[in-house]
Amino acid sequence: MDTTPTPRQPAQVPPPVTPGLRGLLTLAVGVVVIAALYYGREVFIPLVLAILLSFVLAPVVSFLRRMYLGRVPSVIIAVLLALSIILGIGAVLGTQVASLATDLPRYQTTVQQKLSGLQEGLLGRANALLQRINHQVHDASQKASAAGTTAERSVGGETPKAQLVRVQEPDPSPLTLAHNILGPIVEPLTTVGIVLVVVVFLLMQREDLRNRLIRLFGSRDLHRTTVAMDDAASRLGTYFLAQLGMNAAFGVLIGLGLWAIGVPSPILWGVFSALMRFVPYIGAFISGLLPVALAAAVDPGWSMAIWTAALFLIAEPLFGHVIEPLLYGHSTGLSPFAVIVSTLFWGFLWGPVGLILATPFTVCLVVLGRHVESLEFFDVLLGDRPPLTPVENFYQRMLAGDPDEARDIGEAMLKERSLSSYYDEVALKGLQLAANDYARGVVTPAQLENIKLSCQGLVEDFENRPDVEPEVDPKNRNPADVPSLAERTHPKNEAVPGQAPPVEQRAPTWQGDTPVLCIAGRGPLDEAASTILAQLLRKHGLGARVASYETVSRGRIRDLDLSGVAMICISYLDISGSPAHLRYLLERLHQRAPGIPILVGLWPVGEKVLTDAALGRELGADIYVSSLRDGVEACLRTVQSASGSPAAAA
Repeated sequence: MDTTPTPRQPAQVPPPVTPGLRGLLTLAVGVVVIAALYYGREVFIPLVLAILLSFVLAPVVSFLRRMYLGRVPSVIIAVLLALSIILGIGAVLGTQVASLATDLPRYQTTVQQKLSGLQEGLLGRANALLQRINHQVHDASQKASAAGTTAERSVGGETPKAQLVRVQEPDPSPLTLAHNILGPIVEPLTTVGIVLVVVVFLLMQREDLRNRLIRLFGSRDLHRTTVAMDDAASRLGTYFLAQLGMNAAFGVLIGLGLWAIGVPSPILWGVFSALMRFVPYIGAFISGLLPVALAAAVDPGWSMAIWTAALFLIAEPLFGHVIEPLLYGHSTGLSPFAVIVSTLFWGFLWGPVGLILATPFTVCLVVLGRHVESLEFFDVLLGDRPPLTPVENFYQRMLAGDPDEARDIGEAMLKERSLSSYYDEVALKGLQLAANDYARGVVTPAQLENIKLSCQGLVEDFENRPDVEPEVDPKNRNPADVPSLAERTHPKNEAVPGQAPPVEQRAPTWQGDTPVLCIAGRGPLDEAASTILAQLLRKHGLGARVASYETVSRGRIRDLDLSGVAMICISYLDISGSPAHLRYLLERLHQRAPGIPILVGLWPVGEKVLTDAALGRELGADIYVSSLRDGVEACLRTVQSASGSPAAAA
């Protein structure tokens, strides 16, 4: 008989997944939307400006209505107030620009004097060197051109004479003159008129528009749609009002500073700086270039330019890194990457106006991604929330053998939840992912060993942390902060209530140092789950020790040390759909430790034995639980019942 082993077939690599019809349709819709935004910007820009202005005026309208004015008078007064402010700023800016234009010849003379002074120094020597090089290149090119002209004469005879061509444009018609003169004036006024009309409509029909949007997009889930719209309105309103106030204060500070320094037209540069600060990161510094250049043109020396540059270099970090976080924090929910990308994208589509509107638009997209499952990728790509769920973060750090970063993540979560909740909702679920991947063969034995060691180190780090509910300061919590779709899959459970009775008040069988024996299942990470359960039991006053699955095997169970054991807890991350090996283990334990109650923790929720009472009795355990919290509570009830504690009866 041929005993040659059959060669193992290589693993088949599945073909790449081709995009489905839905994906192609989504891509086509995205391309159409971007094209419409680009080519229809003349229509969309006034509409968007009106929406943002309505966010600013909505609190004013609400205040006027609380003063017992009707809706129509309140809206009209608010719009007239906004119009008067806009026209007033425009008139002041026009006066400042006209004054600056009349003084330009004098500033030009100062600039020429400074340039002549620079030319006499190092810049002059560098300029002379460049001119000499330029003359040499010019002479060489003339020699080459003369040689080519001589060759053409020798071949073609006389050199063709150049002919002078004169182009005379016709005299402009009266309509053309009117368009050239009135066009730059009428177009902004038309845009302002459209914006104000739309603002009046939005403020008058705000509730009606909200109801229509709910009917159009979310009538099947009124709660989620209402929460999403309230979240978007709250974020946008808070952000835009706070940003408008901060930028106005920044502009006032810049204007006063430039006035004190002596830079001409300080109001113009203050308003310009306030507007440019809507552009993230670089807007304020860009707005300082023109005042610095003007200061250099006004002052014969350099002190005014230096003081102007220092004003911008000090004011922007002070506002951006000190005042803004203290007043309203970074509540937009955007990552720095999202801010940069959105600024580039909207700036390309809509120019300077797009730079100002980039952040509010991106906030809307992130809010939609936080509430609409099909748009969750917006929240993942652009939001400031962690891109991985807490369970995925835990598993990834354990897989990489980095318990320190896993501890940092755990410490952050333990500020808002108890230790048992963190173990139940994060650690055990992460270990289940690892066990499933190991069963599929995608986790190597070396990686599995890393996970075991990392988990053991993490449990040791939390040895001295009590399992209590942390005190959360409500001042540090933003009521408008809505969790992402990924974060909602991991609810927060309360800490395990109560402690075990004192040792002297317990039944004699429970007075040992380690009355609970935590036995690991046969899975590769069940021992880690047993270690976590033993730690939680110790935190609630019950000593516990851990035994591996090999110590309760058929050949070694006779040597199992049961001295002082009053209860046995078995941990299984996965029973692989067949509970036969669990039944055999329970039979061996009943024979070896008769009369001792046995608890089985089946941590994956959904196991049939957790809901089928007949199957549970057939297997032979006394208690079945699906969480660490339930396991600790069951042990506490058992010791209280055995000790006759009043808490057990309650």
